Amino acid sequence: MFHVRGIRIGVDYSWFFVFFLVLVWLSQYFESVPGVASGSTPYVMAVVSAVAFFASILLHELGHALVAVRNGIQITDITLWFFGGVARMSRDTDSAGTEFRIAAAGPLVTLLIALACAAAGVALAGSEQGFADAMAVKEGAEVAPALAVVAWLATINALVLVFNLIPAFPLDGGRIARAVAWRLTGDRSRATRFAGILGQAFSYVFIALGLVLVVGGALLTGIWLALIGFLLGSAARGTTARNEVTRRIAGISVSDVMDAEPVAIPNDATVERALDEFFLRYQWPWFPVTDAAERFLGLLARESADAVPEQMRSRRQVSEVLEADTSGSLQVGADDPLETVLGNDALRRLGAVAAVDDEGRLRGVVTAEQVGRALRDAVIPNET
Repeated sequence: MFHVRGIRIGVDYSWFFVFFLVLVWLSQYFESVPGVASGSTPYVMAVVSAVAFFASILLHELGHALVAVRNGIQITDITLWFFGGVARMSRDTDSAGTEFRIAAAGPLVTLLIALACAAAGVALAGSEQGFADAMAVKEGAEVAPALAVVAWLATINALVLVFNLIPAFPLDGGRIARAVAWRLTGDRSRATRFAGILGQAFSYVFIALGLVLVVGGALLTGIWLALIGFLLGSAARGTTARNEVTRRIAGISVSDVMDAEPVAIPNDATVERALDEFFLRYQWPWFPVTDAAERFLGLLARESADAVPEQMRSRRQVSEVLEADTSGSLQVGADDPLETVLGNDALRRLGAVAAVDDEGRLRGVVTAEQVGRALRDAVIPNET
């Protein structure tokens, strides 16, 4: 949809389904609020409330993202989906303190939103009791549309806060629990395993409660709760499995698996030369681009070179058409642990990333195939 400080903000297709359900539910909810006019008013209130709610979810994720960036972890994108939002980090945290700060940032933003809504609600109602009556939809209380919207936003953000603080990985509460266990044990692997087990335990609780509600007649609520439990359990099991892989590849660095003799295009080369000497010769879809000091600048894709009109290719330089790596998302440190590459978005998108030294000079290229081979070598011997 748009970018915030270089972070791509998008929505999954499932979000539209949830948005529709929220609109329908809120329209019915506001029709039942005393003092709200009939006609189109409840629907307008529902639209405003739904947009504000998802904006608060986005702010929650941006809280995680901005703290992660401040701690040197890139955020490739934030996606709103069926169950809220997720900020995808380029790598895992490297300390318990960083893990805690990033995990706590989202709930802190949600808390501030809830408090801001409460303050606005008290101001609109004229008293704390009036705002409390609006939140409880007290029978006989006359509630203005603006107050009803603010009261609902305060309530839903408070519920989101409580839910996110449940110590079930990968919820924020589970990540906070992981950070605490990490600090106490000094072992990230043990802490992650503990958080994963905790997450699976809570998933069983959610599923059991959901089934109880279904049997009790609350069909939709029960199914929703059970589905949340199922997804929590799947995520926790996936985290545990990934943690085991990470443990097994400990000690392997990017330089151990990369191609240490990369072919790079000079940034001052013409597009014509790039096509003739590199793309036609090697038949690769893209090449890293470096300057005279061998510093990595970005990538030149075949499509970008082909898009330059033929009569201009001898005059246009590669530096004018390359995909510049301004955010550093197309590169990894040659001395970084191999695990930092596993969640790299560029590796998934392009099939490879550049490996650079501390000065930003290109030292190699690591491909998805090389990473996969290293993972197989680390895992298979332990399974046979």
